[in-house]
Amino acid sequence: MEVSMMLRSACLAILVLWTLWSPLRANSEPYKPQVSRRSEEAVKESFDRWIIQNARKYKNDAERELRYLIYNVNLMLIDQVNSLDLPYKLADNKYADMTNVEFQELFLGFKPLPDIQTSFRYGDGLNLPEQVDWRKNGSVTPVKDQGQCGSCWAFSSVAAVEGINHIKTGKLVSLSEQQLMDCDVTSGNLGCRGGFMDKAFEYIERNGLTTEKNYPYKGHDGLCKREKVKNRKVTISGYERVPANDEGKLQTAAAHQPISVAIDAASSEFQLYSHGVFTGQCGTDLNHGVTLVGYGEENGSKYWLVKNSWGTNWGESGYIKMKRDSTNKRGQCGIAMEASYPLKD
Repeated sequence: MEVSMMLRSACLAILVLWTLWSPLRANSEPYKPQVSRRSEEAVKESFDRWIIQNARKYKNDAERELRYLIYNVNLMLIDQVNSLDLPYKLADNKYADMTNVEFQELFLGFKPLPDIQTSFRYGDGLNLPEQVDWRKNGSVTPVKDQGQCGSCWAFSSVAAVEGINHIKTGKLVSLSEQQLMDCDVTSGNLGCRGGFMDKAFEYIERNGLTTEKNYPYKGHDGLCKREKVKNRKVTISGYERVPANDEGKLQTAAAHQPISVAIDAASSEFQLYSHGVFTGQCGTDLNHGVTLVGYGEENGSKYWLVKNSWGTNWGESGYIKMKRDSTNKRGQCGIAMEASYPLKD
């Protein structure tokens, strides 16, 4: 009974996935679901390798069969997208045995705020460098992993604070996301259930942040460890919003420091992104907090360089290049809609 129910669930999931994957692409021919060109034996061998590479363990044969079916459907999407003349590629990354619905529930946790107008200190953006990569300046800590917890908002805000702290002091210090999850609980931030980068900046302005080493990440909500919080290492003096829906202003801000940005990361293509400049379909329903750490151009495609918090075994070693200068004023996946940055005067 359990097996048949799980298989029926898998078939329903596959039907839903095909429905989601078949809309038309902007500026390209529509692509339609088709039977995989890989043999069943080849798919099973690929799945077996994937299980080993990702150290997956399933509780029984029924779950393994369900995950195999989902993996097979994701593999068909990967093959179809990669066969097109696009500036990005997909891969069977660590999320390849998840439906898109599962993926969204586990890893997306940003909550949008109403549009707030603040001062914007970076002017009109004249004479900006053609490319910026704050990693090369030493202002970006290694990619972290939020795990199966909707704490992206904490990772985004902490990365932005780590960046401005290095720019102002010359010291790159890995700071504590867990402090925000456990202690920033009165502003509307909800730990693994999601939160706001702006509210995190307000908390950090009042309380500062301790180090990752002193208050390490656990991947779940806990009680605030006030003795650890007393050992604060970094403070900020406030934050500002980038004027909404203006990629020019966003570029100006990113030329001066890493920026917290919100995006719509809910698509299956974003889930399975591997490398290149992502121009795939996505909406503007902001649901994920990330950190903009630069911009540039690759093979004629302008991009935003974005640090994610899904570990180094997703995307380009934990990063994604997203289309810049979109025809949509909100930016690719809404990246220009709700951006902010911490101040350290």
